[in-house]
Amino acid sequence: MTASTIRVLICDDQMMVREGFSVLLNAMPDIEVIGEAVNGREAVERVAELAPDVVLMDIRMPELNGIDATREIVASRTDSKVLVLTTFDLDEYVYQALRAGASGFLLKDASARQLADGVRVVAAGEALLAPTVTRRLITEFSRLTQAPKVGAVAQVGDLTERETEVLVLIAQGLSNAEIAEHLVVAESTIKTHVSRVLVKLGLRDRTQAAVFAYEARLVTPS
Repeated sequence: MTASTIRVLICDDQMMVREGFSVLLNAMPDIEVIGEAVNGREAVERVAELAPDVVLMDIRMPELNGIDATREIVASRTDSKVLVLTTFDLDEYVYQALRAGASGFLLKDASARQLADGVRVVAAGEALLAPTVTRRLITEFSRLTQAPKVGAVAQVGDLTERETEVLVLIAQGLSNAEIAEHLVVAESTIKTHVSRVLVKLGLRDRTQAAVFAYEARLVTPS
């Protein structure tokens, strides 16, 4: 294992899923599966013990489900990122997991390349927002809440006009490079804006920022 190797913990109550993902990921030169968990409670304990870079988290499990496990992992202030696994893309439980702090999600039938790329994206500190399905998920379930999220409007007031603009573009799925091109500024400037937005709003990453923007009605579900 090299210093750049991404350390992964797989949490799923089905042995075949855990073993299958382990084989796929361990075949990648830059990824190593360092542990497994059979339920959310064990996942929380293993994260504290092993400090993985990425946790592949199933949603429906005994003992403690993936949503609550994600919430506990995020609350522990660990650097571990959670990537949710699901069999159905427009899943309200996945949306709840994103709200709880997951950095993105993957379908369980993802190819080996999609799985590895998803792990790499999340490990690099980016949210898995590029696939349109993630934005579609956020849009679908944020539309169910007609009123802005309580306190969200007040929090938006803490942002500068440019920071609000950047937040909206994040919610639309643009990368830092794309936002920089759109606003005609340097990408390093956008990175600074994104960091300030996350700090001011108390958010973990771009996925939570996108969810926040929809729930604050800065972006209207289409």
